Amino acid sequence: RAKNLFEDIVAESFPNMKKETEILILQAQSTPNKINPRRLTPRHIVIKIGKNSDKERILKLAREKKKVKYKGNLTNLSADLSTETWQARKKWQEIFNMMNRKNMQPRILYPASLSFRIEGEIKVFPNKQKLKEFITTKPALQEILRGIL
Repeated sequence: RAKNLFEDIVAESFPNMKKETEILILQAQSTPNKINPRRLTPRHIVIKIGKNSDKERILKLAREKKKVKYKGNLTNLSADLSTETWQARKKWQEIFNMMNRKNMQPRILYPASLSFRIEGEIKVFPNKQKLKEFITTKPALQEILRGIL
């Protein structure tokens, strides 16, 4: 039921997308109604899409369109990060905060890479080990991140 509902939302709100490609839905489920199970109230539907590019495209279209509808009623589409992704991103937080204080324009990229600007160039690091290797050549950066890495 949840899978069909999502397919209906995509078909109604983004008719051209369905024609372009088939969206692989790995899992679909409705969240339980906690207020009153006998009463029909709006519920969240959690969809796991096989291709990240499809998910990003759907969310981008939803942001651009701003009004996603199902049977004429407005509905919302939003991304939900997995626990693993959230934890991986959280590992960068202390470094991110320090770099932000030093105006290094840090960014945490999807799913969990750190990027920042140094010497006019943007550097991207998928993990702390790569960052440690890089800062061995940058004494100023070593000083900034002393005690954090």
